[in-house]
Amino acid sequence: MAIEAWFMNENTTTEEEDQRLPHHQNPQKLVSLEYLADLGILYWKLNPENYEKDQDLEKIRESRGYNYMDVLDLCRPAEENEMENYWQKLKNFYREHIHGDEEIRYCLGGSGYFDVRDKQDRWIRIWMKPGDLIVLPAGIYHRFTLDTSNYVKLMRLFVGEPVWTAYNRPQEEHPARKLYLHKLGQPHSS
Repeated sequence: MAIEAWFMNENTTTEEEDQRLPHHQNPQKLVSLEYLADLGILYWKLNPENYEKDQDLEKIRESRGYNYMDVLDLCRPAEENEMENYWQKLKNFYREHIHGDEEIRYCLGGSGYFDVRDKQDRWIRIWMKPGDLIVLPAGIYHRFTLDTSNYVKLMRLFVGEPVWTAYNRPQEEHPARKLYLHKLGQPHSS
């Protein structure tokens, strides 16, 4: 089964709303893999049970030059005194930003949402579940949050040394943003 994605209800993206909910439009408006590919988003469905020996994952890593990997476990803590840090971390991941490089994530367990902006600046919510590997292109506005399961285990892949610098919106003058818009055939707004 392919990844699930949909246009978000724009009226529910305020800070008062629980970011971990699906926020579907009514009626739901699903987004196809082709639509995501048109935004430069790549997708593979792999076997997370065998990720350490998965030949398909190795082929992807070799063909795209992903020579560094780590694993991130994000979950709601059992200890009440750690909750403030947890919510702050979620809030930080949920800030709209870009990166100067691709963002590559492979869901090994749990689930969460990557939200991306389309060409009309609308939010698309991508629901990552075990086996989903996505590549977000450099320069695309996006954010991340857990869903109500409050747990995700993600493999992060990088070309070379890991760099995870987030540039919060607006970043229209950032070289990665300009290149991304150029690839989409959209004019750069100065």
